Amino acid sequence: MKYISTRGQAPALEFEDVLLTGLASDGGLYVPETLPHYSLDTIRSWRELPYAELAFKIIQPFIGGAIDDATLQTMINETYAGFGHKAVAPLAQIDHNEYVLELFQGPTLAFKDFALQLLGRLLDHVLTKRNEKAVIIGATSGDTGSAAIEGCKHSEHVDIFIMHPNNRVSEVQRKQMTTIKGDNVYNLAVEGNFDDCQSMVKACFADQSFLNGERRLVAVNSINWARIMAQVVYYFYASLNLGGPDREMAFSVPTGNFGDIFAGYLAKKMGLPVKQLIVATNQNDILHRTISQNKYEKLPLAHTLSPSMDIVVSSNFERLLFDVYGRDGSVLANLMNKMNVETVELDLEKMASLRETFDSHAVNDDVTCETIKQVYDETGYLLDPHTAIGVKAARECRRDMNIPLITLGTAHPVKFTEAIEKAGLETPELPHHLADLFDREERYDVIANELNVLQAYVVKHVFGE
Repeated sequence: MKYISTRGQAPALEFEDVLLTGLASDGGLYVPETLPHYSLDTIRSWRELPYAELAFKIIQPFIGGAIDDATLQTMINETYAGFGHKAVAPLAQIDHNEYVLELFQGPTLAFKDFALQLLGRLLDHVLTKRNEKAVIIGATSGDTGSAAIEGCKHSEHVDIFIMHPNNRVSEVQRKQMTTIKGDNVYNLAVEGNFDDCQSMVKACFADQSFLNGERRLVAVNSINWARIMAQVVYYFYASLNLGGPDREMAFSVPTGNFGDIFAGYLAKKMGLPVKQLIVATNQNDILHRTISQNKYEKLPLAHTLSPSMDIVVSSNFERLLFDVYGRDGSVLANLMNKMNVETVELDLEKMASLRETFDSHAVNDDVTCETIKQVYDETGYLLDPHTAIGVKAARECRRDMNIPLITLGTAHPVKFTEAIEKAGLETPELPHHLADLFDREERYDVIANELNVLQAYVVKHVFGE
């Protein structure tokens, strides 16, 4: 399978190179040249498959033969054997025809584990095969960092540098990153916000000369296609467990960077009957304003009780726009350049096409806490603040009461004590494997929000200079 850039000026690549490249050389994001498409009969035949076997069916075509089937199935089996629930992605019912898909059963208690536990294994395999070493530079608004470190800490081929905005992630999120031991693991608290961290990552990819050609730079943020690929699976899994493909489904997705919900869009394009995708955002609502008002305008970042969604620039929205604009790279490149510097309205016909599938809703902190309390009082089920935003958005935007509505449960509530306590509830205890988290020694360095400072830090720790 070939992969092409959303901006049309970078060379088409095979899977291995896309895995190791991240951002395309023209500044775009890689997407498959063509998507596999499955008949309802084929999807129906997957109903009885456990999660890891279903994952193989969906992921294998994207690999394009770069990894033999037996090795790939072993990687996938090992990835999901490490999750805390045998179903891997269990469904919890919170009302009639309304469910939460629990994507927090992995080792770091967040949906990022689904992709990053696999990504670490894929990177190890490919780098070993090529006898190469790589540097990972990543930015996190809370959950990506610990999942990436957990997935890559064992690799002999990778040095991993994860930036988080200093004092702007929850204590549990920070400690999950900064207490992981590994000689190849470096945590950086940046004196800025997530978008500042993400901008530095993109700048490093745009000009990698600071590595002197001696290391390859690899992305673990959702600009890496392998992240999106792995997330497609749980849309199929949830649907198949609730009567799909013979019933349509609706999904509500708490999202900041648009990667998780873009995976749902791909599942629909691959043949899964998805009637509605709901973009659920917090006060940082650029996606909601774009979908509801056709107004793409960057506003100052607000810090909320749902920090993983405290993002202004949603990188993966570009992948959707590429499709919406007829996969015309030159048109999209011009649009993205405009969106970086001014308020933009999308073509009305394109906007109407987008709204056939997508709805959106923004939820502030007070309503987030009210939703956490309401669902707990009604069901005894405790939501984290991101999932609560998803549930509220689902209930506000639901088009059809007769089909299952599934909110993606993106994180365990124990990670967000402030929101749970503001909702008037008690925070649950940490799971057994993290019971001593607050006693573990932290290791991280605070750095200025400056690209040259970051790059000097990386060079010093990779090359000892």
